[in-house]
Amino acid sequence: MTEFKTGKLIIEGKTKQVFELVDDPSLCLLISKDKITAGDGVKSHSLVGKSSISNATAAKVFALLNKAGLKTSFVKIADDKSFVAKKCQMVPIEWVTRRLATGSFLKRHTGVAEGYRFNPPLQETFFKDDANHDPQWSEQQIISAGFKLNGVTIGKDEYDIMHRTTLAVFEVLERAWATRDCALIDMKIEFGIDDNGDILVSDIIDSDSWRLWPSGDKRLMKDKQVYRNLTSVTDADLNTVKRNFEWVANQLEYLVPPPSSKVVIFMGSPSDKEHCEKIAKYASEFGLNVQLRVCSAHKASAETLRILSEYEGTGEKVVLIAVAGRSNGLGPVLSGNTALPVINCPPVTPQNVGQDVWSSLNVPSGLGCTTVLYPESAALAAAQIHAIHDHLVWSRLRVKQLNNFINLKRADAKIRNNLY
Repeated sequence: MTEFKTGKLIIEGKTKQVFELVDDPSLCLLISKDKITAGDGVKSHSLVGKSSISNATAAKVFALLNKAGLKTSFVKIADDKSFVAKKCQMVPIEWVTRRLATGSFLKRHTGVAEGYRFNPPLQETFFKDDANHDPQWSEQQIISAGFKLNGVTIGKDEYDIMHRTTLAVFEVLERAWATRDCALIDMKIEFGIDDNGDILVSDIIDSDSWRLWPSGDKRLMKDKQVYRNLTSVTDADLNTVKRNFEWVANQLEYLVPPPSSKVVIFMGSPSDKEHCEKIAKYASEFGLNVQLRVCSAHKASAETLRILSEYEGTGEKVVLIAVAGRSNGLGPVLSGNTALPVINCPPVTPQNVGQDVWSSLNVPSGLGCTTVLYPESAALAAAQIHAIHDHLVWSRLRVKQLNNFINLKRADAKIRNNLY
């Protein structure tokens, strides 16, 4: 059992209970049940062990989302059936994202072939109302409802933030599942507003929340749809569903691997260290392993090539960043002797900016090194290269785009309301 002391029951659903925590009123405890339901609870069965599987699944999903930089209510695991979360007032809307047309979408849109691919993913919203089977709502209906939660009224800005965040959550998880040769077909999430007025991805995300098709094959589905499709339910059927859920939880173990993408920053002189450390700081924020080296293409060419050979022979995925001013031979020499990507980021000064930049741009033919001026730009360029093969780096870039959008939304709201 959890060591957390629970207070009153906040809410109880078909598959979970949410309790206040006595020692910290800003937190709550979500406890999963050994229950599986479908059709707004019309179909319902006990499924021993589902609570621990759902809890483990949710914890791993939220760990991935948090690693990517998304704001969620998840805090930590409490025990095998529960986890601690920030206490939120929940927005009574389910946010659904679809990559392929299937399920209820086909019933509502006759004539669309199953498997029709949505690019970008299709987003839908549904008002949580079991008695009326969660009717689909438009953006206008959600805004017009004027939901007020922890002092925040859900208006156009809040809708836009949740809309964009929902897409980011789907794309982050879609990329992650693709590394296991598993297609994320669609999924639903919910949002809550915490005591600080922040919009957080909340509730539970588990195998009740999505459709997963290994190898993109519907016949291999591992989600709750297997249970929904059963006209009669035997113990053997329930065991199959349970094994599918266990498979999902086990696969999630591989979706947050240790960092493996490396950036090596070559500086032409120790005097460039401060500039290089700025690049390293930004690169680390994207989850990149960073190493700094000192070498001069002009003064120690053979040593520069020897150091380069260290990284050529490791088999690691490496991007090189060359930091050299004046006559930049470092970047071109590296580029001319390796197939690894090379990015020039000269430490320009106001006195020599023209010459320093030109020496990095005007490289001989046959060399492919690129040039950027700012440390953040160099880190971003390296991260974008690594994002091709590293879904966690890709996810952090994706969430950075989302955060840029949210920050602009917040700044615009302050200007409109004369809060600056």
